[in-house]
Amino acid sequence: MFGVWLLLWGSVALRGRADTAFLRRAHDSSGHCTYSFTVASPVEAACPETTGGVPELRAELAALASRLSRLESRERGAGGSGLRGAEPGGAAVRLEAAYGELLRAKSALLQWEGALGSCPRHRHFGGERQDQAGGEGGWLGPVHTVPDPAVAPRWEPQPLSFQELQSERSEVPVSRLLEETVLGLPGEEDSGCGQLVWVGEPVVFGRADSIAGKYGVWMKDPEPVPPFTRDNTWRVDTVGTEVRQLFQYEEAEQLARGYPAKVHILPRPLESTGAVIYRGGLFFQPRRSRSVARYDLRGETITAEREIPGAGYHGQYPYSWGGYTDIDLAVDELGLWVIYSTEEARGAIVLSKLDPETLEIRRTWETNIRKRGVANSFLICGILYTVSSYSAPNATINFAYNTATGSSRVLSIPFENRFRYLSMLDYNPAERQLFAWDSFNMVTYPVRLSRA
Repeated sequence: MFGVWLLLWGSVALRGRADTAFLRRAHDSSGHCTYSFTVASPVEAACPETTGGVPELRAELAALASRLSRLESRERGAGGSGLRGAEPGGAAVRLEAAYGELLRAKSALLQWEGALGSCPRHRHFGGERQDQAGGEGGWLGPVHTVPDPAVAPRWEPQPLSFQELQSERSEVPVSRLLEETVLGLPGEEDSGCGQLVWVGEPVVFGRADSIAGKYGVWMKDPEPVPPFTRDNTWRVDTVGTEVRQLFQYEEAEQLARGYPAKVHILPRPLESTGAVIYRGGLFFQPRRSRSVARYDLRGETITAEREIPGAGYHGQYPYSWGGYTDIDLAVDELGLWVIYSTEEARGAIVLSKLDPETLEIRRTWETNIRKRGVANSFLICGILYTVSSYSAPNATINFAYNTATGSSRVLSIPFENRFRYLSMLDYNPAERQLFAWDSFNMVTYPVRLSRA
């Protein structure tokens, strides 16, 4: 594992030039001792009038990060032992030099973004005089992906917080440093809503043991009602003409062992893999209909059913993998949704917000994303995300549609289809994970959202 020593230096480099950094100590108006750290701009006498330069610096930073990643991988493949164990002139030396460039580019970026805010000529750090650089971007903000050396990275300005000065030193692996630079602190829980920036590797929870489980849907209730809890897990194997069995498990571990606590027999057979569990009910599309129904898990009866006007069904507007996935239900932080298409929309995804008790349509959005052109979709914080392929091992989250602004955007967030046949994908806002069914396998994906 590579390691680098992070030390407190007495000067800050900006594009190759070093300017002295001054640390001052003084009493504030309340009598407390405060510290301030100031650095003068080495090239400018006043704040710039334009915002030019920041995207280029961000691109340079991303390119350097990509170089570090490749050097680190190359050194590991050659059996290297890291910076301290490498011979002079080896890959570790090149890595150290590249890391120095990364620090200089990052320093330059901080100085530029400081200049874009309110202008004093000197920037203050520490105490109550600490500032934050501002930045503006599109509605979706910067999209963070693994840099591709064949493609010039695209970065947009984003808010960056200055950290407090520390008088201690610690050894940090380069790979971890890069992950923190691109994705934020690993393991730190996000609170509230944000935009999807990362999807992790799939974790397998169970496997179907018969041909009926090649396709299916499994789920947990993000807002359960007694006697059910968030530990209860539900599963439906969807291969067959009369799919009526809903398997109930006390917890996910019981699902992995294959022994359900109870089997519900639905009054109506369901169609495909678009069902969800929400607020004590199973929401599903009855077979060969354009309707959505609610099955009450406590009373074991259908308590509501409503037709989705004009919705295609039974193979008219499915996802690219097929499976009669014309009507797909989803849950996020904002509630219950239905994803479908109509003849009027000419196959583009139509999205409607539903009342979870009556199934009344509250509002509808028509996107410009062709439903047959994507493998699956899900919602997070009112934003619809789609997956590029159901079978490619290295797929991507390729589109996003924001219901708050009514606009869509192209993405390229890596997404792994480990078992090469993704037939179901849903988001659970309580666990902040994606639940998926991939060729007999029930898996989850961790996700990371940007700060709201």
